[in-house]
Amino acid sequence: MIKHTLALALLAGLSLGAHAQAALNTNLIVNGDAEGDVAGWTGFDGYSMFQSVDYGPNWVQPTQPGPVDRGSKMFTGLTAQAAGFQTIALGSLAGQPLHYELSGYLGGWAEQGDNALLYVSFLDADGNEIDHASIGPVTPADRGNQTGLFLRTASGALPSQTSQLMFSLSMSRLGGGDNDGYADNLSFVVSSVPEGSTLAYALAGLGLLGAALRRRR
Repeated sequence: MIKHTLALALLAGLSLGAHAQAALNTNLIVNGDAEGDVAGWTGFDGYSMFQSVDYGPNWVQPTQPGPVDRGSKMFTGLTAQAAGFQTIALGSLAGQPLHYELSGYLGGWAEQGDNALLYVSFLDADGNEIDHASIGPVTPADRGNQTGLFLRTASGALPSQTSQLMFSLSMSRLGGGDNDGYADNLSFVVSSVPEGSTLAYALAGLGLLGAALRRRR
């Protein structure tokens, strides 16, 4: 697994030109389904990009575990360590109480330990990471040593100081000749906090809710 420090190391020298501004209730990850080859993703210096491949015998077959609406393509590694990223500005959504839903299908080949990780950095206006969320990796034990892709999710309150999002997808080869870390149908959606829950979400976004509950106990 390529650790999240890969993304953090790049931030120091990266000019975070976001592709677009965010909208509510839409997938903010560009080309998260691999149908557009690797469009929307940028490679990290010193690492190869992952690749978009057809479902089939060399990777995951259409009949093996994976998303129902999997399309024709998926992401997999190209070399032993593969990674790419993309950024998006929250724009007018910045500072609003927001809830996020992160999801994706991740997997690998049979009993091999090759895996994929999707990491989201919550960045302030200066490009500093103030928090993060991630899904993966999916281990052979998680997959029951099956070849395939399996749904993973994470959700929570978006930190109130978040101004930009950086999505980093990485694959690592731990065995065999190919990098069989797999990913497809990657999604990150933000939505408005339900009425009446604004205070709780604001506290959670500031990291204060847990501390407040501990003090009450």
